[in-house]
Amino acid sequence: MSIQKIAQLAGVSVATVSRVLNNSDTVKAKNRERVLQAIRESNYQPNLLARQLRTARSYMILVMVSNIANPFCAEVVKGIEEEAEKNGYRILLCNSGSDIERSRSGLSLLSGKIVDGIITMDAFSKLPELAELIGTAPWVQCAEYADAGAVSCVGINDVDASQHAVSQLAEGGRTRIAMINHDFSYKYARLRERGYKSVIHLKDLAYQAVEYACDLSSHAGMVAMQNLLKENPPDAVFAVSDTLAAGALRAIQQAGLRVPEDIAVVGFDGTELADMISLTTIEQPSRDIGRKAVDLLLNKIDNPDAPTERVMMDWRFISRAST
Repeated sequence: MSIQKIAQLAGVSVATVSRVLNNSDTVKAKNRERVLQAIRESNYQPNLLARQLRTARSYMILVMVSNIANPFCAEVVKGIEEEAEKNGYRILLCNSGSDIERSRSGLSLLSGKIVDGIITMDAFSKLPELAELIGTAPWVQCAEYADAGAVSCVGINDVDASQHAVSQLAEGGRTRIAMINHDFSYKYARLRERGYKSVIHLKDLAYQAVEYACDLSSHAGMVAMQNLLKENPPDAVFAVSDTLAAGALRAIQQAGLRVPEDIAVVGFDGTELADMISLTTIEQPSRDIGRKAVDLLLNKIDNPDAPTERVMMDWRFISRAST
């Protein structure tokens, strides 16, 4: 429902509706009652609309997610929405797929003043193009940590987390540790592989194998694991997401092998899926990442000249039956 629709229902001008919402005493009593009646009948929120008119803000945040089907992304969005609503904001969700044209369509909301700021979860490689489209609008990059540039961001230390996961496997006696990774356009994929390879080097392990999944689905994880099992199979696998790890577990079981006796498996993200299948994983504080992204964005909205902030959040290694 728009202010124009309210004016149409009440049979008055848009300017009259605006004056009513701002409690102007220049409106005739009869017209005021007609406007208020139209608002009641349409279940509109006059206080919110009045605030928008007074402050020239929409109190809407655009959230651009690379893959809403990813359980980790979904949890981050829940944190974003919770914190936004706590501060009187609503979110508009765009599943961009890290496609710049789909992103361009969503970002048109900025120029129309439909949203006050944006939180992105797109691939790090897309940031230069996004920066051109977003310009000076308030912006926070979420879960893809940027160690340089003008955009504020929040995430975890992916290198440290992956090093810890792989070290746990090596210290548990695993000597043929493989990795299932994803798209290198995402910085987390590059950083987690860096952590994996650094441990292989430090532990002086002769075996090294990285299989790249076509997406972050369980099926893609299963296909990647099947490829790893073809020749000289590993005795442990580190996957960059819980969904990929779940697919790896399925492929191992279908091959007649045992987890963890024959092959140990570690995932990443700490989603509910990992708990359901008793998967050892690196748990990211997904909802807290979303909440912090909103805090950073609102500060930027209120203080446009505020300096860039980069926030590293804690992660946790959770050991379960898969190792």
